[in-house]
Amino acid sequence: MTNSKKVLRRQKIRAKIRKAVQGTGDIPRLSVYRSNRSIYAQLIDDSRSHTLAATSSRALGDSGASIVQAKKVGAAIAKEAQARSIQRVVFDRSGYLYHGRVKALAEAARAEGLTF
Repeated sequence: MTNSKKVLRRQKIRAKIRKAVQGTGDIPRLSVYRSNRSIYAQLIDDSRSHTLAATSSRALGDSGASIVQAKKVGAAIAKEAQARSIQRVVFDRSGYLYHGRVKALAEAARAEGLTF
């Protein structure tokens, strides 16, 4: 990673969030990563350091960064969670602002039945 001010700021915020947000087997952490072209979501059990489920816009075959793409990823991760009998998660926005694609992913996951 580059050491631009923007990247360093996000890493600092991410570290603060990760101190407070811990996932367990019953209530995993929903982690979001946003790149310029794609968006990724994972359900993580931090007590075992194990990824329970993951999906991304690339896995769904979507191209181009958009809010519609983020909504599809949010709905897909919620369906995978429900298939594993997971109803509640803690949301880890990874230092990104709760706006735009991150917000669209979260709202789509809530609409599909995840609680956080």
